[in-house]
Amino acid sequence: MKKIFSLLFIASILLSACSADGVDSTPKLPTAQVSTKTPKVESTPETVSQLNVKEEALKGLEITVWTPWYGIESTLFDSFVSEFNSSNPWGIKVSTQSQGNFSNMYETVTASLSTDEEPDLVIALPEHALEWNNEGAVTDLTPYVNDPMYGIDPSDFSPAFWSQDVSGDVRVALPAQRTAGFLLWNKTWAGELGFDSAPAAPDDFHQQVCRAQKSMLNDASSENDFMGGWIVDTEPMTDYAWMLAFDGGVMEGNNFGFLKQQNINALKFLRELSENQCAWQVNETDPVTAFAAREALFITAGLKDLPTIARAFASANNTDTWDVIAYPGADQDAFVVYGSSYVILNSTDQEQLAAWLFVRWLLEKEQDKRWVETTHLFPLRSSTMDLLNDYKKTHPQWAQAIELLPDAQIQPQLAMWRKVKVMLGDGFSHMYRVNLPSGQVAVILTQMDSIVSELSK
Repeated sequence: MKKIFSLLFIASILLSACSADGVDSTPKLPTAQVSTKTPKVESTPETVSQLNVKEEALKGLEITVWTPWYGIESTLFDSFVSEFNSSNPWGIKVSTQSQGNFSNMYETVTASLSTDEEPDLVIALPEHALEWNNEGAVTDLTPYVNDPMYGIDPSDFSPAFWSQDVSGDVRVALPAQRTAGFLLWNKTWAGELGFDSAPAAPDDFHQQVCRAQKSMLNDASSENDFMGGWIVDTEPMTDYAWMLAFDGGVMEGNNFGFLKQQNINALKFLRELSENQCAWQVNETDPVTAFAAREALFITAGLKDLPTIARAFASANNTDTWDVIAYPGADQDAFVVYGSSYVILNSTDQEQLAAWLFVRWLLEKEQDKRWVETTHLFPLRSSTMDLLNDYKKTHPQWAQAIELLPDAQIQPQLAMWRKVKVMLGDGFSHMYRVNLPSGQVAVILTQMDSIVSELSK
């Protein structure tokens, strides 16, 4: 079996793990759902801040924010900055600089630490924040959250969102955006195949995808005989979610660990689907197009993809009903929430408070609503849902995703996840690329453990 893995493969994983980034034991967490109004000091004569910054010290203060965005997200964020600058009562001025993507953001911020170029606030991935925190560069936001004058109510946030950015007793960040990957299921087609409900367990999923594939053998075309089931997706969060659905995962105690029976069961299950032609990989076909054309009963997609998929069905004149579902597990279904966070870097007390006030304003439900309507991601606050009734009606699959939030799970809260998740995706892809037999999947997990051991040195 060792011949399956060449030194070149191991080296490629190590190199990619050390250089690439993405934006998916993990606790099961409860629910939450998720301004253009002028920010105000929420104080009474008896309310006194514990942050030891006089309000007049904020007047005219300038702070710099680095973002990873481009396109519509960057445009919306710039409009937020303009509104805050023109309306905040402290006269704080925010300037922004886009770093283009999360990988470049990580590299640029890391190089800027303890220099004159260091920004006050960055929008980064949680694992990046944890790494900078390990270097002593991140402001603990616990006192700001709890401050009687400038604080924020944690109970209005989903625990799955709120708990991600914590390391021990330190809050290293606050959620900026959260999304998740899901399975999409063609309910109408499944009904025609004899299934009246979404799969509730892996065996149910197996039955549905295999019956969909067999149905493709009954038409006049031979070109689609391998289609019909699940289109394989090798993204790290997909692999991670399937492991969780089989009661496995990527953690062993407080460290990463892969070689466990539950993970073997998960990968064996997925490989057997391909061996039985119940799962297939796309070449030139777009999964969204295939799903809308009834060439796949299931595909994997993120929240931001849902409007595109709805348009694809409309373009194909396909009136089928399709639903968002979690990855079916024997004991519990699984899906992982992930996304970017607001990270305040160490500076002066005054600049840190100014950055906090901007973040707190960004997290008000009016701004949160506009983020949802622009990006189609999760609302961060429960109270935001009161403003999204119309959006919910016109985006039924998004509303289904919101209903699944009580079962949301989070990413590992370790800085090394930055490298490990890339290795996870590479290993998963390699398993399909070399058509690894289902009986040999343990070798993939063994190799992952070996690589993690090397990365930890």
